Amino acid sequence: MKISVCIPMYNESAVIADNAKRLSDYMESVFVTPEGEREYEIIYADDGSTDGCGDIVRSLGLPAVRVVGYPDNRGKGCAVRTALLASQGELAMFTDADLAYGTEVIERMWREFSSHDDASLVIGSRNLSKDGYSEYTFLRRVMSKVYIKLLCIVGGFKLSDSQCGCKGFSHEAVGKIFPRCEVDRFAFDFEAILWAEKLGLKIYEMPVKVLVHGESKVNIVRDTFKMLSDLRRMRKRIKKAKI
Repeated sequence: MKISVCIPMYNESAVIADNAKRLSDYMESVFVTPEGEREYEIIYADDGSTDGCGDIVRSLGLPAVRVVGYPDNRGKGCAVRTALLASQGELAMFTDADLAYGTEVIERMWREFSSHDDASLVIGSRNLSKDGYSEYTFLRRVMSKVYIKLLCIVGGFKLSDSQCGCKGFSHEAVGKIFPRCEVDRFAFDFEAILWAEKLGLKIYEMPVKVLVHGESKVNIVRDTFKMLSDLRRMRKRIKKAKI
């Protein structure tokens, strides 16, 4: 199987049916061979939703779709990790339930991954695209850029965008990185990248653009302090880890 597309979801009942159908139609048009063999799977990870969005996805009866999850809300990081660890594709990527980066980004990521024999991670970057943040509000754009700057200062982050909700991992990288990950909420992206660097895995970046700007579930003050706290703990833990 070429690719697993992993979608974390929490209380997405208002949009999930339309977006699930749209994603399924796209995957059927791009990742099915002329002989009718599906080279993809779509995994929805239900992060303890209370609005029945997992049941909505199941009821659609879409091909090559699975729903995984758990009863209590734990955070996007936990949902992404759960889906990735259940994946079977050569490349496993995650993107947002509202398809914020569109659907064509999936084939682009597959091509980027396939063009590098040594690729373990492909990281979407809004900062590599001149209009990467064009659909963001001014406040959201500032929040994102300030957080990345904090990661550079506090965490020694060297890539251009840690928080983009569009990242891909080789099947081998998933097995090496995510059993080690512990952060359940918004700093999970950086934890995965820190582990990748610790393990000597090759990371590539590709430009992406936000096409849909949904309502953010981030509390600016609370979650920023929580992310910085997570950052300090994870850096210490990963630095001491033996591999």
